[in-house]
Amino acid sequence: MTSEPIVAALDIGTAHTTAIVAAVHGDLPRAPRLKVLGVGTTRTMGLRRGVVSDIEEATRSIRAAVEEACRVAGVQADGLYVGIAGEHVRAMCSAGVVAISGDEITRADVERVNEVARAMAIPQDRELLHAIPQEYRVDKADGIRDPVGMIGTRLETEMYLVTIGSSPSMNLRKAIERAGYKARELVLEPIASALAVLTEEEKELGVVLVELGAGTTDLAIFHEGKIRHLGTIAYGGNNVTSDLVQGLGITQHDAEQIKEAYGCAYEPLVDPEQVIAMPASGSHGERHLSRELMTHIIHQRMDEIFDKVVREIQQAGYQGKLNAGIVLTGGGASLEGITELAADVFGLGVRIGVPGAKLDGLVENVNDPRFATVTGLALYGAHRTALGGVLTRRASRGGGGVDKLATRVKTWLQDFF
Repeated sequence: MTSEPIVAALDIGTAHTTAIVAAVHGDLPRAPRLKVLGVGTTRTMGLRRGVVSDIEEATRSIRAAVEEACRVAGVQADGLYVGIAGEHVRAMCSAGVVAISGDEITRADVERVNEVARAMAIPQDRELLHAIPQEYRVDKADGIRDPVGMIGTRLETEMYLVTIGSSPSMNLRKAIERAGYKARELVLEPIASALAVLTEEEKELGVVLVELGAGTTDLAIFHEGKIRHLGTIAYGGNNVTSDLVQGLGITQHDAEQIKEAYGCAYEPLVDPEQVIAMPASGSHGERHLSRELMTHIIHQRMDEIFDKVVREIQQAGYQGKLNAGIVLTGGGASLEGITELAADVFGLGVRIGVPGAKLDGLVENVNDPRFATVTGLALYGAHRTALGGVLTRRASRGGGGVDKLATRVKTWLQDFF
């Protein structure tokens, strides 16, 4: 059994529930890496568009995925870092202002102004998930990332607050507890995926992370190193499957099978003469379907989804500011032709976001865009674990760096985003 700290993460998607167990190592606490020890995946039941719809079914999916990951890893999960997403997610900006009385701005002043910005009233049916400072202003100078040590009399900040519905979060935690586990922390899924697949340069230049899930398509816009906008589109891979069922007159099962085996999102890539042999089932004998027709159906739906993403970018005010282009991830990013279609629609550079740069161990088991969220959740847990472990060791020795490290544990997420 490894002596390294262990983290476990859980991604409950509309189609699949995935768990990962990993050991934390590397340059701790500055640059933790994950050694993937075990991965477990099962079909999701009891979840619809990011919201638990059946506690019992969701519990079974969670238990099956986590037990499989723990069995492969040979260790038990103490607690889980869990992803959450869906149409109930909201984001807003909040400002904070404080007066500076000393000679220079201290870390305590920064914490004070952050607390003021975080103090915005949250409705009773919602809870605060993340509070991420965007930038600081000292007197009339703006665009400041870290004001500590600067001279000024007035400190302001703009905070990006992410809230979630209380009922969806409580039901998610309840399903996890009934499965026999504890949710250490809920983390917004696009934020987790960004940890796994985006680079610092991309976030600085301006990039959109587009996560193509089964139930929804989630997006996150980064610019000048910070997260600037979150959005959810209520269409995903399940809509593509439904379109194939209606357009080709086949079953849901067959639609899923041929989409996975022959699916393509960009019509110019497909030979018009190519046909797909469908196995005989029920009252139907062997049939042949046009791959061009299937691709046309997929192309139309994915084009519609990307058009909605474009409108979201325009409404957020970031059109023309995305020099690093588009990064696609999630299960839908594995479709053949998806980058070509996205490049056509967005008019920007497009790449597929695959986790792996910060991973060791069973990397081949997660070398796919659909594992971006769960590996990002584990990386999030790795940072928490690494910083918390150093804090505990220094506290036990009576070290003078405890307060500083406690601040780092509290604010590392804002530094990344």
